Parts: sequence; C-alpha cells; structure tokens
Amino acid sequence: MKLHLPLILATSIISSLTLSACVATDNNPLQTSSFSPRAENRDLFQEQAFMRSERVSNVDYDLTFDLTGGESFSAISVINFDLTGAKSPLTLDLDEATITQLVVNGKKVTANYNNWFITLASSDLKEGFNTVAVSFDRKHSTDGEGLHRFADPVDGRVYLYSHFEPAAAHQMFASFDQPDLKANYQMTVSAPAEWQVFSAMKETSIDMKGDKNVWHFDRTLKLSPYNFSLHAGPYKKFEDNSGKYPMRLFTRQSVASQVSPSDWFKYTKAGIGFFEDYYGVDYPFRKYDQVLVPDFLYGAMENAAAITFGEAGFLTNGEMSRSQRNRLATVIMHEMAHQWFGNLVTMKWWNGLWLNESFAAFMATLATAEATEFTDAWRSFYAGGKQSAYRADQSITTHPIEVPIPSTANAFDNIDAITYSKGASTLNQLRYLLGEETFRRGIHNYLTSNAYKNAVLDDFIDSLAKASGRNLDNWKQEWLYKAGVNTISANFQCEAGKISQFELIQTAKESFPTLREQKVQLGLFNVEGNQFNLTQKTAVTYQGEITNVSELVGSQCPDLVYSNYEDWGFVQVNLDEVSFATAKQHLSKVTDPLLRSMLWQSLWDSVREGQLPLNEYLDVALINISAETDYTILGQVLGQMSSARSYLNLTLGKDHAYTRSVNDKFETLAWQNTLANKDKKNHLRRWFGSYRSAASSENALNNLVQLLNGDLIVENLKISQDLRWSIIGQLSRFSHKDAEKLIAAELKTDNSDTGLKAAIFAEVIAPISAVKEQWLAKIQSKDSTLNFSKIRTAMGALYTSEQVELNEATADERIASLPEIDKANNHTFMRSYAGRLIPSTCNDNSVQRLRKAVDEFTDLAAGTRRSLLVTLQADERCLTIKNALTVK
Repeated sequence: MKLHLPLILATSIISSLTLSACVATDNNPLQTSSFSPRAENRDLFQEQAFMRSERVSNVDYDLTFDLTGGESFSAISVINFDLTGAKSPLTLDLDEATITQLVVNGKKVTANYNNWFITLASSDLKEGFNTVAVSFDRKHSTDGEGLHRFADPVDGRVYLYSHFEPAAAHQMFASFDQPDLKANYQMTVSAPAEWQVFSAMKETSIDMKGDKNVWHFDRTLKLSPYNFSLHAGPYKKFEDNSGKYPMRLFTRQSVASQVSPSDWFKYTKAGIGFFEDYYGVDYPFRKYDQVLVPDFLYGAMENAAAITFGEAGFLTNGEMSRSQRNRLATVIMHEMAHQWFGNLVTMKWWNGLWLNESFAAFMATLATAEATEFTDAWRSFYAGGKQSAYRADQSITTHPIEVPIPSTANAFDNIDAITYSKGASTLNQLRYLLGEETFRRGIHNYLTSNAYKNAVLDDFIDSLAKASGRNLDNWKQEWLYKAGVNTISANFQCEAGKISQFELIQTAKESFPTLREQKVQLGLFNVEGNQFNLTQKTAVTYQGEITNVSELVGSQCPDLVYSNYEDWGFVQVNLDEVSFATAKQHLSKVTDPLLRSMLWQSLWDSVREGQLPLNEYLDVALINISAETDYTILGQVLGQMSSARSYLNLTLGKDHAYTRSVNDKFETLAWQNTLANKDKKNHLRRWFGSYRSAASSENALNNLVQLLNGDLIVENLKISQDLRWSIIGQLSRFSHKDAEKLIAAELKTDNSDTGLKAAIFAEVIAPISAVKEQWLAKIQSKDSTLNFSKIRTAMGALYTSEQVELNEATADERIASLPEIDKANNHTFMRSYAGRLIPSTCNDNSVQRLRKAVDEFTDLAAGTRRSLLVTLQADERCLTIKNALTVK
C-alpha cells in the first residue's frame, strides 16, 4: 500500500535536489567499464564493496524521517555522490523496505529492487555528480539491529534506537553501507511532541507541526555509515555542562531512578580529559551523549557522539557496587576511545575491526587505571579479559588477530577474546617494547595523518615504526598474522645457594609453531618465615627457543620464579616444579596482589590442563579464600570455584558424596563470610552473590526465602529488585516448593521488561522436563510472540550443569536439527543458539556425538561451526579434568 508522506518529507527531497548543484564533480572518470554483477544476496562481499568505493566518492546524505511510534516508519534518503564509470550499473543498499518513489538525477524511475539493494541502471547515471532520492516505508526492527522499536510494558511508551554495526545502516536508510565510503549526514526528523531526538550532531532547531515536532540537525563531519545513529522517544534526559563539552544521558522513563547520572558524568568528563591529553588530539565531536537502551545485543556501541549502552548491564536498584562502578567506568572509556580510534579514523574493511576493538580495550584499561579511582584496572583486565584471550588462543578455533573477512556476513565470525583482549595485550606489550613515549607519539601521528579518513593496518604500523625508528614488519607478522599463544618457563640451576645458570625457554604448539619476540620482567622470590619477598626483578627481551639471562648468575637461588612479573607480556607462564610447590604451599603469604592473582591463575590453569587434580585445587581454595582481602582477587577465585563446582556436577554428578561435601562446605563458608563482612559492603555483596548462586541445600534455600520475605536480615545487605529475582531464580533451579508462587507474585510487583525476562529465566531454569521441552520448541520455532531478547534469556536458562539428565533428554534432537536451524536463522540468532544449546554433558557418548556432528555437518555457517568445534573441545577438556580427579 502506498503511503502519502508528510509535507516535510516531500519538501526535503526537493530542497536536496536543488542544492546538490553546489557539489563539485570528479573530472577523472574511470576508463574501464569492468563490472561484476552483485550476487542476489543480503550480504556485501569485500570485492564488490571495493569495486564500488573505487567508483563512488564525496558521498553526502540528506535524511528525512517521519516517526510515529507505530510499528513502521517513513523516510526519504537523498544520496549525493560523485561517480566514475557510469557505463556500469551501481547498487545502493536498502533492506526490506517498501519503496514508494525512486528519483535518479531528477527522473522518476522504477526501482530494480530485491529487498536487499537497489540496482541503479547505467542509463540513469552520469559521470561526476549524481543525486538519488529514495522514498520508502519500513517496519522497525525488533532484533536489536537497524532502527529498533521497544514498547515499555510498564507504561506503554515507545522508544527507538539504532544499531548499525557491522552493516545494518541500510535497515534505516538507503546507503552505500560499507566503512570506506565515509560521508556527511544532514538529518530532519518528525516525531511526537513529547519525544527527544538525538544523533551525532546536536539539533539546530525544533519546529512545532501540529502534534509533532520537527527536529533539524547540523551536517556531520565525515563518518562511516555504521558510526551514524538516530535515537528517539520520550527519554528522560540528564545534562551536565561542567566540562569542555556538553554531556547528556538518556534513559527510559520507567528506569530513570535506576541510574546514577553523577557517576556517568564523572567518568565521562575524566575520560575526555585523559584521551585528549594522551592522543594529543581534541575530541572530534561537539557534544557527548550516552543512552541506555533495552533489548541491546551487545554491551555498548560507539556511535559518534551518541553512544548506546545495553541497559541490562548498567541499571541498579540502589547504590552501585564497586564492580558495577568499575565496569561502568571501563565501558565508558572503551566507547570513548573509539571516538578517535574507529570514528575519527576508521578501518577500510571489516578485517580491520580488530584494531578498533583491541585499541579500545587497551585504552579503556589504561584510562580507567589512570583517570579513575580504579587504579587496579590492569589487574582486573588480567583476571578477566586476558584469561579469556588465553583460552580462546588455545582453542581449536583460534585465529590470527587480523583475518580476511570475505563479506559482511563474516564480520563478526571472529569477534572474540582474541579480537579484544589478545589484541589489547599485544598492543600493551608493544608499548613496553617501544617505550611509552615512543608508542604514544606513534598513536598521535596515526590519528592526525588519517583524521576523517579510512586506514589500513600498515598505516598504523608505519606510524609506530617511524616514531620508534624501528622496522616492525617481523613483529607484525609474528603477532598479528600468526595464531596461538606461547609459553615461557624458567630453567635454572643453583650451586651453594646462588644461581649458576638461568635461561628462559619459549615453546609453541606444533600446530602454531611461531616463536615471538617480547619484553617481560622476571621476578625472583624467596620465602623467609612468614614473608614472601621479591629478591630481584629484571627486564628481559626474549626471542627464539632459548634466551640466556646471564645477569642473574650469582643471584640468590629463588624459591619461586615468575617469568612475566607485573604482566608486561602476552604469554602463558609454566611454573617450574619448585615454584609450583612454593605457590601451593605459601600462597597466603604473597602480599603483591598482582602476583597473588597470577599464582591463583597458574593453579587453575593446571586444573584445566589436567596437571592438577580438581579436588586438590579445591583443597587449596577452601583453605585460603576466607583470608583473601583483595576485592578483585576475591572475585577471581570465587569465579574459579564456581567453575570448579560446575565441573564436579558434570564429572561426578550432583549427588556424588564429594560433590555434596564441597557444596556444603562452600555454602557454609560463603554464608559465614557474608555475615563477617557486614562492615565491608562490596565484599559483603560479593560473598552473598556467591552464596546465592551456590545455594542448593534445604537450609540454604530456606535462608533465601527468609531473606526474600524479610524474616531474615543481614546488616548492610539490601535485597534489591534485581536480587529478589536472582533469589527466585535460584529457588526455581533447585525445585523449592514455593518457587512457582513466588514467580507469579513477583511479576505482580515488577512487570517491567527486566521483570518479564527474569520471570522467563526463573520458569525455564526449573528442572521440569515438560517446561524444558516447551521452551526448547519456542526457541527453535523462534516464537513470534516473544522478542529476541526474551528468547535469548530462555536460551541461557535451559540447561544448567547439574541438569545433566534433562540436557541429555533432548541432546540427540538438538544435534540432529542443528543444520536445519542454522539454515533457517540469521547470524544474530545463531550466535546465541549455537553458543548455548549445542549439547555437551562431559561423557564419552557426548564427545562422540559432537565428533560425529563435526565430521558430518560441513555446511554450517562459519560462526555455527565454530561454536560446534568449541563445544567439542570444552567437552574433551571436561573429560581430561574428570580423569585427573583423585576422588572417584
């Protein structure tokens, strides 16, 4: 059905066509008429993208939107551009729209449109300047991409936000949707009068038109399509003008009380100051907006000057904990780093996305450590992101940091801990290798040389090479184009209490044999009574298999050597036998928190490799954890212990005597430490969080019910709405008799979007076969009554580690149907489905089932096959841990 567009839309197209004559043309047309027809496919291939960007330049968008809050929107996209090679057709991206009018260079034409892109006929194009105007209607998306629509279940208000990465801008406007066709954007938006509308630029004026406002936005500087954005709705707005740039924070009205604007503005202001100083380049945009949005697929997105944050990770009922504030600061810094590294300078194609994300992860940690109260940010990075990177790099699906990306469908295939945290660690060790000031100068030169342009890896490497006067070609090949993580270990001999020989041994797996150059610190320690003392540290640049460290000869013979002291390098440390024994015996004496964290990690890594029995690790952890006073390490070790208990459920079973014994001991220990830390709120929350997630005995579950009802009070522990739902979910997970009634009653109190998802989680996690089967069917059929965020919530609750029999009951069917489900769904759905619902139950039959699937399902999408391989490797690792247990 053809819809009549409002007057504002029609006027905009006429104005754009009139003004377009002012734009300069290219007088050097492409002489060749080589043209390869674009595949009738939703995705854009790199070859086609580069052919297009060779022909198209000087792109300028004039965008007009009519927003009503309904399920659809109307729009006009006017695209002005210079073209060479006009004798060949040209494609323009637009996804699943109803085109009402297409005007090419002033002439109405019939759209040659396949629901993914428009093919503009060569007869309608010309050399030099062209103008295309596309009028269309489109449904809002509900899967978190494009222009997403969300109706708040609390008050019925409708909110819109956009998300375009990697290539979803053409779900909102007709565009050349590829990063190397940067453009200027001017926008006009008609929206309900009570709405806020915001984007990359601040509005220049707002006109009243009946029951609507028409918002006019200034023309942007050059941006890639995925960096542009539009957000609209009756958002609550907070403002702070105390800094160099105006700052605004937007939230839904119904959750506005669950944010702390002062914290947001504090970290934002500190970050802008830090980055401007570090980069030596002013913030590229005129204002700094941030918005919390529902149903978001990711943690946050760096849209230029209008950053989106998934509200699920940032809403709090009451005072934020230290870990919540730390995460808030880190994510703000991460997205802010992108404003320079990603938005100001942008990769040419998606193979360069790793550099955007690696650099942002590196800079976020650096900025958080140096510009906020979280001075231990590098320790948090070590315990979190860096460990994820080590695991990913040891995985069967490891890959180089930079990999080819054939099409937009593959852009996120390798977005993982290698892309983020290994890349960040690699940049950090390069900083140590080159020196802080040299590294910083290279970054400044890169940004200034490529501002508002696209760049490739060699541009970045060349800037650092010139700043350091050093050829970095070998470094680039070793670190960025070769996969795998190396290990180093100290090999030393002592005579008469002194070191007589000391060398570093570097090793690599046969499948990834690259040995790398890296600068690290060696730390030598001795135990003297109750003291664990650093007796010597020295910086060493090692390369090859063996590096002699002659400067340590004659030093005191150490009780422990740590070969990556203070975590300069990206390398796994294998402790020698003496050092490993010292670590196990004297862990509580180590006062250096980073070293203590690293030694805890060495013990846990040994469990994962089958070298240390899981039960021996638990013996050490149960003895030492109560004495741990460092908040970050406490979280690290409690996380390891949670994984250890899951392994026990899988390997021995939840009813095994040893499993029950460990669970009972941990329940008691966690409850005692909850009560003992009433004067340390952050430790109290951390301990109670572990107690709540471990509670499975009748006594522990009854404690949770009493806390929920107010019959039991723990001083300084606030049972917030979020915590209430977490408790109810745990009660349902372990079949408490009142679980169903509690879910229903809580929904009457909290029918928010968060509450609805929490209720789904609590329902699905219950160990009831009929419930599992019902929800599996809903997930696999992609139930149209549920938006994707709710389906994804159900996926995460379906099978827990102790529900092995329930998991096995549908395992064969889930494996058999995987190819069909993969073919029927897009990559967004399959990232969640394959990551959560490919079955693994840590037994020989499970491993054989997965191996058979790997052998037979060769046509799966790359991301799904990757998840299948990772699941197989995890199942095999679980069997390794099971076989190493010394309790049977």
